[in-house]
Amino acid sequence: MADSQGNTITIGGRIVGEAEPVFIIAEAGVNHNGDIELAKRLVDIAKESGADAVKFQTFKTENIIIPSAPKSTYHIETTGAEQSWFELLKTQELDKKAHRILFEYCKKREIVFLSTPYDEESADLLEELPVSAFKVASTDANNIPFLRYLARKRLPIILSTGMCTLGEVRESVEAIKSEGCQDLMLLHCTADYPAKLEDANLRAMLTLKNEFNLLVGYSDHIPDCINPIAATALGARVYEKHFTLDKSLPGPDHRASLNPKELKELVDSIRKTEAALGSSVKKCTSAEQENRIKLRKSILTKVDIPKDTPIDSSMIEIKRPGFGLEPKYYHSLIGKKVRNSLSSHAPITYNDIIWEDLDE
Repeated sequence: MADSQGNTITIGGRIVGEAEPVFIIAEAGVNHNGDIELAKRLVDIAKESGADAVKFQTFKTENIIIPSAPKSTYHIETTGAEQSWFELLKTQELDKKAHRILFEYCKKREIVFLSTPYDEESADLLEELPVSAFKVASTDANNIPFLRYLARKRLPIILSTGMCTLGEVRESVEAIKSEGCQDLMLLHCTADYPAKLEDANLRAMLTLKNEFNLLVGYSDHIPDCINPIAATALGARVYEKHFTLDKSLPGPDHRASLNPKELKELVDSIRKTEAALGSSVKKCTSAEQENRIKLRKSILTKVDIPKDTPIDSSMIEIKRPGFGLEPKYYHSLIGKKVRNSLSSHAPITYNDIIWEDLDE
């Protein structure tokens, strides 16, 4: 069972959890345009970027859409109005053989293969490969019968929650858990392609974490480069982003995708953010040790002080370097005698003082 307090979920040998690196999914989606060689090239790009997984989309067009279904505005903008949505999807299907080729190619390249099933037949195909988890698109986040079907397969589920209200997410979570699937992660998402920065609402990811006590992450459709950093800083354990070989290629999702260079930069920005976040322990780092001594101040002699002389405030001062006693001992030194003669501008150490009368 996964929860946000430290338990983990394993996907393709990668551990996802609060104390683990962000699990980065390079979303190839349908940016292969139905071409298996282009799909393999996308696997290469994902691997070279440093992503943990590359994800495709698995569907039978006839199972998910009626021939007269209208295109969304972004589909019309990217692929025109002449070709129907049904016809467009048919050009982007990958058959069982193509899935097997990609699955084996990902094993060869040592990157996790994932795909989003959009219908039960496609979920069965992925289970047979076998995939190590199901990623559910926001478009099926309210498809309770389908979520139950996936949950019964007992594989981890990564659920995107774009277009959802909190109540709808609750219904989905309850449905999945009711079928015995406890390995569930939620991705906050803005289902617009591309989405605007002001619509990101990254704090909603924290709402999901606090409300459901699950591992959470972010499925990003926003061009700006700040979101990988911000989401990582807020605690995303999974990060997903579309990418393509070339943004000018025909197809619906290339426009809102990263090119190979941008994908590499995204992965680097997440890893650098993780390095900067460090741990929650407040301590002096090894890199600070030299400056701790040289830049901090300590108690120094202001004048020569003969042996057995009681110290008064005119004899000592607080200045750099920090070789001597810390400034917090300043008032404790007043009235104490020096054990040996001290020259001016010398650090006063613990052993330089006769402490018998010091109430420690």
